[in-house]
Amino acid sequence: MKAYNILLLGSGGRENALAWKFSQSKYCNQLFIAPGNAGTNQYGTNVALSLTDFAAIKEFCLSHEIGLVLPGGEDALVAGIYDFFQKDTQLQSIIVAGPSQQGAQLEGSKAFAKQFMQRHQIPTAAYREFDNATFDEGIAYLKQHPLPVVIKADGLAAGKGVIIAQTTEEALDSFSKMIRDAQFGDAGKKVVVEEFLTGIELSVFILTDGTNWVLLPEAKDYKRIGEGDTGLNTGGMGAISPVPFADASFMSKVREQIAKPTIEGLKSEQIVYKGFVFLGLINVNGNPFVIEYNCRMGDPETEVVMPRLKNDLVELIDAMWNERLDEITIQSDERAAATVMLVSGGYPNDYLKGKKMSGLQQVNDSILFHAGTLANNQEVLTNGGRVIAISSLAPTLKEALEMSYRNAERVDFDNKYFRKDIGYEFL
Repeated sequence: MKAYNILLLGSGGRENALAWKFSQSKYCNQLFIAPGNAGTNQYGTNVALSLTDFAAIKEFCLSHEIGLVLPGGEDALVAGIYDFFQKDTQLQSIIVAGPSQQGAQLEGSKAFAKQFMQRHQIPTAAYREFDNATFDEGIAYLKQHPLPVVIKADGLAAGKGVIIAQTTEEALDSFSKMIRDAQFGDAGKKVVVEEFLTGIELSVFILTDGTNWVLLPEAKDYKRIGEGDTGLNTGGMGAISPVPFADASFMSKVREQIAKPTIEGLKSEQIVYKGFVFLGLINVNGNPFVIEYNCRMGDPETEVVMPRLKNDLVELIDAMWNERLDEITIQSDERAAATVMLVSGGYPNDYLKGKKMSGLQQVNDSILFHAGTLANNQEVLTNGGRVIAISSLAPTLKEALEMSYRNAERVDFDNKYFRKDIGYEFL
């Protein structure tokens, strides 16, 4: 197997964790991160490229002899970067670790994903979909729907397009705002109304070559801003891996009832899919149900999955591209991983950027994965709502969390906030 010049697309904590992992591979020749952040430049070279400017990405790939492109997030995949490379004779030989534009619809359209699950008998919540033409029907449906009820914008809404309505009034208001007031723009032109499932959520990650597939270490993230899972949804306030309830029996159900029919379903529908499938699952009385699919790795889950993954990431992606995943066995670190996200005060609502960060050098026994940061001369400044993830590995979850929290106190910036109860259900 040859070494690759690699282009990693993205600027978050997930991309910092992937850059960290890539940099450890003997098959990583040069690593470029576009646009990257103040943490990714420790592992490669940050470059100023827009994630969906495919013409500029092409030019960069050709001039830097890139052999592998990994889109960290969903935007480039939903916009069709895989298809763009495959249709261009100069780019065809470059690995794009992600699905075709059609495959990325698993994340790009909630309605597409629900219809796909229905066709392949994959366990998921009962649902109906509505748009402007069926608006009145939707209102009538919601008025008689048991509570709570889940309202989802069909398209990409940066993780903000899902409302769990506790009252009928809230459900009707959210539904109306999405369709009539275009609260999420085109993403909310179609709306999926779903039954609410009660249980504990977890994230499971598949890497597939379209026929063969492997499962990476599973994780659980914490979406709500407030302790005890209260308050507004965020992009993720922390994560743990492994997940204590995801034992051999539960994971066997995940493999047989969800992973296998998903990959077989994509193949039977001739949907080209070479990359990661993120299964957003919920454990309902010991049975896994799919809440959502994503077409890439999760954030902040990647910040606990990559430290536990013992395999070489470049080798895995090469095997995926060359349809040799059946020869691969995933090896995971037996230790527990925990990540705690430090965020800007006010997030997920309005917050200030450009705050000077200190204490980064004082961190020990943990890995810092920068999320929303910017290098400015010798200083590191905050540059987003989620600023930095602190990941730790230890023999037990309790010890891993203690290490992350100890270091969370050492890193400082104005108006810093973090949840102090990550993993609380399992301690």
